[in-house]
Amino acid sequence: MPRLGIPQALFFDWHGTLADTFEAMYRAVEEMLPQLGALGLEARLQRPGGARLPEHEALVAHVRAHRSLPPEVKQARRISRTEIFEILFGADADAKHAAHDAFDRCYARHVGAVHPFESGVRAMLGRLRAAGLRTGLLTNRRRALFSGELRRVDGSGWEDLFDVLVCGDDVPRRKPAPDMVLRGLEVLGLRAGPAVWFIGDSTTDVIAARQAGVRAIFYNGAKWDPLQLVRIFPPEHPPDAITGDFSALEMLALPPRR
Repeated sequence: MPRLGIPQALFFDWHGTLADTFEAMYRAVEEMLPQLGALGLEARLQRPGGARLPEHEALVAHVRAHRSLPPEVKQARRISRTEIFEILFGADADAKHAAHDAFDRCYARHVGAVHPFESGVRAMLGRLRAAGLRTGLLTNRRRALFSGELRRVDGSGWEDLFDVLVCGDDVPRRKPAPDMVLRGLEVLGLRAGPAVWFIGDSTTDVIAARQAGVRAIFYNGAKWDPLQLVRIFPPEHPPDAITGDFSALEMLALPPRR
């Protein structure tokens, strides 16, 4: 893994990175997809041939035909609702905004227990902060929904572990736009550059980081194999580093003890 220098601040994604909310997320997506027609989004699905990868084409085709996710996508639990909406609607920002709003209404009916994605997340965040690093959390989730999850996670809540929280309804555009990263920088009084890292589990996190001018660290919690990793990132937006767990991230971020 490359040495990237010592960061000043680490921004983290929420779902699929620090926390596991897959069950509620997929239930909400499955409730929302049958509403595509009523929402006026059916005709705004990407047309055949518009997706970047064959598996993305298959996902769009299945949603168009069945108004549900392909069984293999639900079983794998590797992609987030943001990635799903990026695949379904491409560059149509208005359609994605409407899809996110509909998802939020559904998600509120399914949100439940929130667990750390890895054991020891609270301790890791504490060690990073003890080393003098600023920490932030950037999530596409609506603040009213996210605040409750942050209070419940790990049975104790993690409100004290972050210097800045930016949610999907705090900025004009959700990830993969850079708005959330830029808002986090603004709140902390930091400049974009290699001393700020954004750690997330999706291509949308990587794209947001790169467009904002900070380090993009891909957290491979879904355990994509190397051949898959080569394919999933747009060529113009590769991550600066890939970490398979938070122990590796700590080694990357903190200087070795002497």
